[in-house]
Amino acid sequence: MSRAALPLHYVANSVYQFAYALPVYERVGGIFVVPSVKKWWHLQRFLRGRARPQDRTPFGAPPVRVLPRARWPELEGSVFYLANAIDPDRRNPRAVTIFHEHGTSDKRYESGASAGGRKLASYDHIFLSGPKNRERLLDTDLQLPDARLVEIGALRFDDWVAGRFTRRAAQDTLGVVDRDRPSVLYAPTWRFGNGTLRRYLDRFIEQLTPRYNLIVRPHYHDRRWGAARCQWARWRGVRHLYFSEPADLTQHDTYAAFAASDLLLSDLSSVVYEYLITRRPMIGIRTDFEARHRMPASMDALQHVPLYDGTQDLVTMIDDALTTQQQRRDDFDRLLRACFYAPDGGAADRAAGFLRGLGA
Repeated sequence: MSRAALPLHYVANSVYQFAYALPVYERVGGIFVVPSVKKWWHLQRFLRGRARPQDRTPFGAPPVRVLPRARWPELEGSVFYLANAIDPDRRNPRAVTIFHEHGTSDKRYESGASAGGRKLASYDHIFLSGPKNRERLLDTDLQLPDARLVEIGALRFDDWVAGRFTRRAAQDTLGVVDRDRPSVLYAPTWRFGNGTLRRYLDRFIEQLTPRYNLIVRPHYHDRRWGAARCQWARWRGVRHLYFSEPADLTQHDTYAAFAASDLLLSDLSSVVYEYLITRRPMIGIRTDFEARHRMPASMDALQHVPLYDGTQDLVTMIDDALTTQQQRRDDFDRLLRACFYAPDGGAADRAAGFLRGLGA
């Protein structure tokens, strides 16, 4: 039996990373692989209702298998990694391995450690979301043959282009009361990247909620702390504060938060680049994180937006950005097209077609 005639597996460290697998799974099926029973429960809870009709799983989530990380090299067939978690010393001749980033940020792979590049060089194929993705590999000193690099596009853009996310539905889910107010989405990264949530969340709640709706969407790994701080603020009487649960890929998709917002406030999160699909304004937050990629100016979003360092009047910065958003729309579109392949709504179809060619 050829290695390509075996099942398709999607492999991730945490459930939120499977957001990039779902558009492909909807087209070609496959099995989701998680490292623990705890992650299995997360998947059942947060992906309930996302199974294809023909899969008929007990809880309505996609088919899932629990397999400890140490045994991932045993997987056969097409193995689609959503985290850079391959073991380069344990290659399985009965597997075709594919890597796709769960987001494209300016943070170096594994803070620039040589192990990160070694793992990247071990995949049979890498699905590229765009020129920035390729530039990140080059900045990691990886010169991979073109045959191993597959130009797919941004898998998450397809649903946005198709109009799946609407402002009204997103606001309904969040429970937004005053829909005449501008809505600011605060979506920082976590400690890998010196995320700003713990530094600025309380300040932003105090400063921004009197004037705007504030939607807080922390990184998955900060979700409990962020939810607790938002709940505490509500108990103290703060209004116009909303929490987008990053673990819930069905009710609180990242792109639903995009749809509900008018402006993004973020640091080194990959959300900065995905938000470009909206062509809406954003304000960057300056951090002292040093393990960054060296990017051309045309692919460095934070060179094209105002930067907040904790000393400015943030309300004035937001008002200015919202006032000039129409003039900046073309700028964001150019930045989008410099970083990603054309957002034509066909990325998932291209990925599915490639996987079918492998036998999926």
